[in-house]
Amino acid sequence: MIKSYLTLFRVPQWIKNFFVFVPLIFSKNLFHGEYFLITFWGFLLFCLTSSAVYVINDIIDVEADRAHPLKQFRPLASGKISKRGALISVYILVIIIAASLYQFNYLFAIVLFSYFILNIFYSFYFKHIVILDVFSIAAGFMLRILGGAFIIHVEISSWLILTTMFISLFLGIMKRHSELTLSAENDTLQTRKVLVQYSLNFADQIATIAAAGVIICYALYTVSARTVSVFKTDKLIYTTPIVVFGIFRYMFLVYINKKGENTTHIMLTDISMIITVLLYILVTVLILYKIV
Repeated sequence: MIKSYLTLFRVPQWIKNFFVFVPLIFSKNLFHGEYFLITFWGFLLFCLTSSAVYVINDIIDVEADRAHPLKQFRPLASGKISKRGALISVYILVIIIAASLYQFNYLFAIVLFSYFILNIFYSFYFKHIVILDVFSIAAGFMLRILGGAFIIHVEISSWLILTTMFISLFLGIMKRHSELTLSAENDTLQTRKVLVQYSLNFADQIATIAAAGVIICYALYTVSARTVSVFKTDKLIYTTPIVVFGIFRYMFLVYINKKGENTTHIMLTDISMIITVLLYILVTVLILYKIV
C-alpha cells in the first residue's frame, strides 16, 4: 500500500522541483548553510504540492487512464487505491503544506499558491487548449525558479528566466510529439483531447524554435554584462556546449529512440543524459565558486 501511494504521489517526478535550487546556485549561496536549508524545505513543499496536483489530476483522468497502455497501471486506474483514499491523501498533503508555510516569506507563499492554482486550472481546463497547455507547463517551471529566488531574497537574471521558459516549452512539446507518435502507432488508443489539435509537423516546428530559444538565451546569459559583472568571470560560456549536447541528446531520444512521453524516466535512466546533467552542475559550480 505504501508503494502504491508513493506511485500515486509520482515521487520520481519530484526531480522537476530541483529547479528551486537554481537561484541558490547562481547566487553563489550553494554552500551557505542557512540558505541551503531553507531552499531544501522549499523544494520539499513544491514536491508535496506537485504530488497533491498529480493525485487530483489522476482522479479527474481515471477513466481515460484505464484505456491507456501505460497509465492503466497507475494506482487509481488499476484500483489499488480508491478515489476516497486518494482524496484523503490530498487533504493530508494540503494540511501539511499550509502548516509549513509560516516559516517562509509571503512572496514564496504566493508563488506556491499560484503554482497550485495554475496546475488545478491545467488539470481541468488548460490541458485541453492547444499551445496554452505547454505554456502552462512552462509557467510551472518559471514559478519554481521564482520561488527559489524569493526564499533567499535574491534577484534572478531575465535571461535565466527566458532560458527556463524555453527549456520547459521544449520538454512540454517534445512530450506532445511522443504522445502523437504513440497515438499514430495505435489507432485504438484513447489519448488526451488536445492532441487532435496538434500534428507531428506542428510539434516539430515548435520544438525546433524552443530548442533554439534555450541555446540562444543561455549563451547570451553567460556572456551578458550583468553575468560577467556579478560572477567576475566570463568562463560560464564554456558550459554552453554541455547545454547544446543535452538538447541534441534529448531530441535524439525522442525522434530516433521513440522516447519522450515520460521526461523524468529519460532523465533518470539514460546514462548520457545523467552524465550531461551532472557534468553541467559540476562545471558550473567550479566556475561560479572560483574553484578553477
